[in-house]
Amino acid sequence: MSWITMSDGCQLAVRDWPHARMRSAVLIVHGLGEHSGRYQRLAQWFHTRGYAVRSYDQRGHGQSEGQRGALDHPDDLLEDLAVVYNEYAMQLPQAPLLLGHSMGGLVAARCVLDRRITPPALVLSSPALRCHEPVWLQKLASLLAKVAPRLPLNNGLKLDKLSHDAQVVADYRIDPHCHRRITPRMADFIFRAGASSIADASRLNLPTLLLVSGPDGLVDSSGSRDFASAAWAGNHLTTRFFDTLYHELFNEAEPGRSQVLKQLGDWLQKLP
Repeated sequence: MSWITMSDGCQLAVRDWPHARMRSAVLIVHGLGEHSGRYQRLAQWFHTRGYAVRSYDQRGHGQSEGQRGALDHPDDLLEDLAVVYNEYAMQLPQAPLLLGHSMGGLVAARCVLDRRITPPALVLSSPALRCHEPVWLQKLASLLAKVAPRLPLNNGLKLDKLSHDAQVVADYRIDPHCHRRITPRMADFIFRAGASSIADASRLNLPTLLLVSGPDGLVDSSGSRDFASAAWAGNHLTTRFFDTLYHELFNEAEPGRSQVLKQLGDWLQKLP
């Protein structure tokens, strides 16, 4: 564990799995309410394949500073990722891949589409490109983001839909570094960034693997399908659908998890 201080003074907790004989590296961005420590098993999977791995707790999450589920400015998560990514890249002989899950997938996609960072490749796992919340609630979040941006609310995540593995769900519920909070400014960021990422998908210009769960109770997978349709013409996107798996594809019960990792491994091997 180490710490990176952002320009506004916020300290982010960083978790590393270094590799003495690395052939490549990857930076992992976690989702809403969770933290980097939940990616230990995925990091080990990468590590056995010659990857150095870094992840970090986004502000307001895990061991990082900040009000839980809150933002001081709408672009905080994007700026944080750019700083963490570029600092990691400077320490390596080659720039790392970028992998984002759920809200982390949204942050990763938006950062890449904005050209804030230029990773050699991108992996998006169940990205929060569209949510299940109705339009009226999204409009209310936009209003509250202006008048009460830091109001603590329950994030409403359906934890029983994380994974078919009951232990994964149980572990999440008792994890002291997971939280159930969101604020209007954070919610508004997610809604707006998701819609704009779908609208800008045709600008995707690097090898990208999009992993989409079917009955996803946490994000609306139609957002990933629309993103894939919009990005298709650029010929940079590979999409894999898992129609029977839940939201946390890398934490699914077997044989689902191995099926997901097989697709990821095959795609990685084809990268230049």
